[in-house]
Amino acid sequence: MHGTTDSATPPALAEAPDPELARRVDRVLDAAVAEGTIVGAVTLVARDGALVYRRAAGFADREAGRPMTVETPFRLASVTKPFVSVAALALADRGLLDLDGRVDALLPEFRPRLPDGTAPAITVRHLMTHTAGLTYGFFQVPGGPYHAAGVSDGIDRVGHDLAENVRRLASVPLSYRPGEAWGYSVATDVLGRVLEAAVGEPLAAIVGRAVADPLGLRESGFSIDDPARLAKPYADSPAGPVPMTDPHLLPFGDGAIAFAPSRAADPYAFPSGGAGMVGTAAEVLCLLETLRRGGGPVLSPAGVAALSSNAVGEMASGWIGAGWGFGLGFGVLLDPVPTGTPQSAGTWRWGGVYGHNWFVDPAARLAVVTLTNTAVAGMNGPIREAVRDAVYVIG
Repeated sequence: MHGTTDSATPPALAEAPDPELARRVDRVLDAAVAEGTIVGAVTLVARDGALVYRRAAGFADREAGRPMTVETPFRLASVTKPFVSVAALALADRGLLDLDGRVDALLPEFRPRLPDGTAPAITVRHLMTHTAGLTYGFFQVPGGPYHAAGVSDGIDRVGHDLAENVRRLASVPLSYRPGEAWGYSVATDVLGRVLEAAVGEPLAAIVGRAVADPLGLRESGFSIDDPARLAKPYADSPAGPVPMTDPHLLPFGDGAIAFAPSRAADPYAFPSGGAGMVGTAAEVLCLLETLRRGGGPVLSPAGVAALSSNAVGEMASGWIGAGWGFGLGFGVLLDPVPTGTPQSAGTWRWGGVYGHNWFVDPAARLAVVTLTNTAVAGMNGPIREAVRDAVYVIG
């Protein structure tokens, strides 16, 4: 497959190349690189449990002339969230975590208050569904409450640990009463700290034992031994993608995302459950395919059903888009009609702000992963729908 080696094949996925699909997706990737919207990308497509497409395009490091390969590891950003959500549900499967239990039962210091001074109950499920009343600092204007409290979004590089970040977060008033709205947030970082308290181990060890080790994933973790192997990150600009500085502020909505590419190589950076992992496209696909097939050996079928079923009604549609809900770790498609997507109802989808997107369409037996090194165009730019449509033979 495009001259790559067997080492890039996700565990348990046989190869069944689809030349027609390859031609369609190749055109998308080649155009994105040639037009300069994306510096480099890796796209994998699995259908019926077989790897039907695998391709690396463009550069892992444009200035050095280092080509992207299918083995290139990336900073995963929010592609971390499915790993940590699965770890949480694996602990729930074993009776070690109560999804409806109060967070402050495990983290007494985490009792954030509403603006009126009351401290409502926040459950583990609230964290997993992003209905806990939290937000992200990059949604706030400079000097906003999270900035004033020194709360990390898990993408920047700070001098405090996870416990201190959760303590600082608890000092900021909630944005809404838990369970009454949906807001994408640092909730998965808090979830990571909850897991540590539940089992008395660091989050990296928990994710390793619950997810990476059972699946034979060797590249997925919260640190990397050889940072030079990572894809060099780039940021959108009016002149096209530019190499990220460290730190790098990228305007986003009313605020800015504070990237710190060096964070991935810092052994003292706290493990951000929402954004802190590194890994390869092949290993992300392995996790997604494992879930699509029923979860073994990491989750029970009931755990997969909880993860991938809408848990928030229509509360997330204003954020994610009409027709979309949210499960316990990613978006869930409720109705394809208002979205105009060819994906089936029940499709799962999410991305990562360093430039990634993925989806699983259980009804069509499809799993598609595209990791890029271009923020944020690789996450929600034209490449997302272009790859999707090429997979479904649209256009």
